[in-house]
Amino acid sequence: MSAKLELDNVTIQFGGLKAVGDLSFTINPGELIGLIGPNGAGKTTVFNLITGVYVPTAGRISFNGISLPGHKPHQITRIGISRTFQNIRLFPSLSVFDNVRSAFIMHLPHGIAHALVRGRAFHDEERELESDVLDLLDIFGLKDAQHTSCNALSYGDQRRLEIVRALATKPKLLLLDEPAAGMNPTEKEELMKLIRFIKGKFNIAIMLVEHDMKVVMGICERIVVLNYGEKIAEGTPQEVQKNPDVIAAYLGADHEVVGGAAA
Repeated sequence: MSAKLELDNVTIQFGGLKAVGDLSFTINPGELIGLIGPNGAGKTTVFNLITGVYVPTAGRISFNGISLPGHKPHQITRIGISRTFQNIRLFPSLSVFDNVRSAFIMHLPHGIAHALVRGRAFHDEERELESDVLDLLDIFGLKDAQHTSCNALSYGDQRRLEIVRALATKPKLLLLDEPAAGMNPTEKEELMKLIRFIKGKFNIAIMLVEHDMKVVMGICERIVVLNYGEKIAEGTPQEVQKNPDVIAAYLGADHEVVGGAAA
């Protein structure tokens, strides 16, 4: 079942610094949303609030009716929210296969005693797990690299693998933190196709933080704009590009207007 994320007047302070203030927005089931703003605007802080890294000083965050503050990151992942990071965080000593397998494990119904006994049920479970991992790798063109160390992958494939690992947790909402960072123009075009594919194939909502406006304006259906931790605009790509506050704070008067999300 798809789920809705709601932030209602969320604030977080670090000492005397208000990193995010009175922030409210909603992500509806199946939406593709962008979160943009200048460096230091609070975008990654918002992701950290949603995923349990930080607890808000005030306000409410709920997902499918469940209040998220107080839950640990792994508990929020189980609830149905997964994320990637601005700096790739794969397990460097593990293969492509084992990086994805590590995420599938969280949904296994049995504990350590079951693994130690290694009965028929354990081996059946392992075969099903292997099949699930290979199916997911095949969808994203990484099956042939399943035994390869993730460090041997190209930068673009490492980014793709991190997204695949996030999808292995079976999320209802996927948060992508600067997925196009460090990519060349060709890789960015492939990333845009990949994000559209993921949204349709897995029927999930996606929010991405991204500085590349061609990526954001090209795929997002709605955009939330932050400046100094506060929301200064929200709307379609076309609306946001014309907003004078957004132009002054982030885009600049000479920004290139680009098209909105493709249908």
